[in-house]
Amino acid sequence: MTGTTPSPLDRSGTFILGDRLVKRLGYGAMQLAGPGVFGPPRDCDAALAVLRAAVEAGVNHIDTSDFYGPHVTNRLIREALAPYPQDLVIVTKIGARRGADGAWLPAFSAGELTRAVYDNLENLGLDRLEVVNLRIMFDAHGPAEGSIAEPLSVLADLQRQGLIRHIGLSNVTPAQVAEGRGTARIVCVQNHYNLAHRGDDRLVDALARDGIAYVPFFPLGGFSPLQSSVLSAVAGRLGVTPMQAALAWLLQRSPNMLLIPGTASVAHLGENLAVATLALPPDAVAELDAVAS
Repeated sequence: MTGTTPSPLDRSGTFILGDRLVKRLGYGAMQLAGPGVFGPPRDCDAALAVLRAAVEAGVNHIDTSDFYGPHVTNRLIREALAPYPQDLVIVTKIGARRGADGAWLPAFSAGELTRAVYDNLENLGLDRLEVVNLRIMFDAHGPAEGSIAEPLSVLADLQRQGLIRHIGLSNVTPAQVAEGRGTARIVCVQNHYNLAHRGDDRLVDALARDGIAYVPFFPLGGFSPLQSSVLSAVAGRLGVTPMQAALAWLLQRSPNMLLIPGTASVAHLGENLAVATLALPPDAVAELDAVAS
């Protein structure tokens, strides 16, 4: 299991994440935890199989966090994939914790951030984390303005200690990205973005000009019934699923777009990765572009 043999996934293209070349179609491990991203998976063997199938298909970018579960997805990744393929880039995130009831709570103090880095290291079985995204939790439901200098300085210090290689940001505003780039080298931004949720359009383009990866989550989140019907109609004409059409649109939107669709099913994983070979025709792109308006 080297992850280096040629595969159809190569057709998704590549982009530099930090200083590592990754395929633009990756995998997000969030759905491997239990319901509500809390507790263990319903079927541990199935979760391990999905991770192994992703890497065998050529995926070399996996997104995770120790607050998924908590601790569940990282331990699954370690069990399924360690010792890790040389080309595999595991990206994690910190800045949140889970309440006893599964609530998503901010965890921004220096102690909480430092402990989170050590927990990720331990549960993934790594000596150093390749990329750590600082998730900003001023509002759990979306980006909200406020200075990120203090928590980001903690990450920068952990980077100087050699515990992490690269820093990213998640759930942030353009102003926070600018502030962050004044403190540390930011290698990626992970925000809610899809063909109906286009608030980051200018940010995507600005980051692309500077060679910074943009990692959208919720590729089908926040659609109105009308928007969903347009997407379904385009997908039906092309003989693909709505998710495949939405992912293909994201791939064609900008060269710095790195996708991390998640699933707990090997069959659904195959559908997602098949998007690497799906090129949307110009009329379909134009129709989907108009969904946001």
